[in-house]
Amino acid sequence: MKRTIRQQQEELEEQTLSPHACLSSRSRGRFSPRQEHQPCDLRTAFQRDRDRIIHSKTFRRLKHKTQVFLAPAGDHYRTRLTHVLEVSQIARTMAACLRLNEYLTEAIALGHDLGHTPFGHAGEFSLNQLHPKGFKHYHQSLRIVDFLEDDGKGLNLTWEVRNGILKHSKGYGDVLPEDTGALAATLEGQLVRVADIMAYINHDLDDAVRAEMVKSSDLPSDLRRVVGDHSSQRIRVMVGDLIKTTLEMDDGHLHLSAGMNETINELRRYLYDNVYRNWRVHNEFEKAQRIIRDLYAYFLQYEFPVHGSGACCQLRQPLTSKSEEKKRHRKVCDFIAGMTDRYALGLYSRIFMPKPWSML
Repeated sequence: MKRTIRQQQEELEEQTLSPHACLSSRSRGRFSPRQEHQPCDLRTAFQRDRDRIIHSKTFRRLKHKTQVFLAPAGDHYRTRLTHVLEVSQIARTMAACLRLNEYLTEAIALGHDLGHTPFGHAGEFSLNQLHPKGFKHYHQSLRIVDFLEDDGKGLNLTWEVRNGILKHSKGYGDVLPEDTGALAATLEGQLVRVADIMAYINHDLDDAVRAEMVKSSDLPSDLRRVVGDHSSQRIRVMVGDLIKTTLEMDDGHLHLSAGMNETINELRRYLYDNVYRNWRVHNEFEKAQRIIRDLYAYFLQYEFPVHGSGACCQLRQPLTSKSEEKKRHRKVCDFIAGMTDRYALGLYSRIFMPKPWSML
């Protein structure tokens, strides 16, 4: 029997990828095997996952979701979409050099921020306070690909991609923590975690310079000596360090040199002190929180707006049980988390801002 193109690609992976790579043919399977059709003749399992993510409505909405600067007027500021594309590029470069699975790496990178709210971390912070069970964007990302996308059917992704999405976030934690339980099960998933940090600390600094919040020359001299003065230099040095150190160790784990690990942490601290906590960013952060709080409270009482109409003032039925209350909170949280910045702003204006009275 003639082998399919997919089977040939799977054989090529076995012949060329590192022993530490995750092979497409050895995936643990999909979220819902019952929903899955026959394997594709052309694409591996991880290629299919990548395509499902790219063609999803949630992915398209990322172009209008904030990275750091809320609803920026300038064309050159990063959005959540450009962020995931930059993460994907950095992660795939490292995967290729380490002979890991590029398709798995790409799928995780493109899907890792699907659950982000409008207004970036301001929205996430607010929903975490408002929803009874809290809110984390990486949990929401998994909820989207498992349950919410494709009219409630989900994207039915492989276990490895879902695991990488869930485990990508690092918060204030170490880039590569000693506790491996905090890391994705695959090196490809771990690469996305590192690439996420490399991407945001460089492009957020770049955007902050564009916004004239800081100057490149403001960076501490010891940082500039190690990673240079420009974003492309910094990324190249960081990527090169991880590749070189990991290949030298060759123990099935990712590694950064001690000096580079400290450099990345110092650059993160600089951003927190001078950009993320800057009064201009903080003021907009508080405004965004107010919008999320008001919309959340409103939609606990009123029905969601009907698509294509201005109707959004119909009272909901009274709650009769704790179970119904939990479901309502969940639906409201999902609805608001899925909004883009501009949709949230427009909806807020329509609901809460007074309009001139007209007799016409």
